[in-house]
Amino acid sequence: MHYHNTKTKLNRIQNIRLSIVLVLLVFIVGCKTTNTVPGKTIGVNNDSIYVIKTETDTLFDSFQRINLLIINKKFLTKHTIEIGYNNAELEKTSQIAERNNAVAAVNGSFFDMDNSGSVAYFENNDSVINRTMASELKWAKSESLINGVIILTKKKKLNIQLADNDQYYEKSKKETFVLRTGPLLLSNSIPQKLPKNSTSKRNPRTCLCKTKESILFITIDGRAEKAEGMSFVEMQNYLLDLACIDAINLDGGGSTTMWTRKKGIVNNPSDKNGEREVANAILLLENK
Repeated sequence: MHYHNTKTKLNRIQNIRLSIVLVLLVFIVGCKTTNTVPGKTIGVNNDSIYVIKTETDTLFDSFQRINLLIINKKFLTKHTIEIGYNNAELEKTSQIAERNNAVAAVNGSFFDMDNSGSVAYFENNDSVINRTMASELKWAKSESLINGVIILTKKKKLNIQLADNDQYYEKSKKETFVLRTGPLLLSNSIPQKLPKNSTSKRNPRTCLCKTKESILFITIDGRAEKAEGMSFVEMQNYLLDLACIDAINLDGGGSTTMWTRKKGIVNNPSDKNGEREVANAILLLENK
């Protein structure tokens, strides 16, 4: 991994250790809200999920505002991850979440901003909702960008991996849902090759990550004085520091949104109109 200087590296490690300590305190003590410094880190717990909000000016020598929604895998017996969507019209992430009675949500994959619908392959319960848009069309994304896929198998296992072609998933009957997005950032803790000309620019980001013990929904605010966003390379380094094993990028920029039932919008969307309307969202639902 690459760091700008020793001070940054130490601060990064200290911030991560503080976050881990905070998580342990939330679980052991059962606190609903805990505060610690530096970085205005706030933890919120409801027995099975918790949110850590961090503001810092030391990570990558930049201003960062990060939200982590962490789901311990042992609690997935009480919750499930699904894709909420509306193919007829765009909706805000919060609206998709509320309509599906979700506990929490982040925005999903890239979409057609004129006509709604994902521009990358999406199927749900063996029904194809969207196929990958032809490269010559307006809102299409390059193959090198949407090179990953999020899968929930019918055995309730969440996989983050390199994407196969659309036809493979159409024929396969092993998946509850398939959502193509990208780029794939980490696979088995190894940083993956990134699209050309996309590695250095900082932007707001949304991503999904798996660690040994948890699933993380992550938003990184950007395009603001106190929130610069991250490049893909910075994201890879940050996710490795969080002990992520597999991780994938979702639609970012003005689409980046995190929502919880108790708090509403948790991050600060950068779209000029506030929360942006999108085609789909990653939802955390309570099992019935």
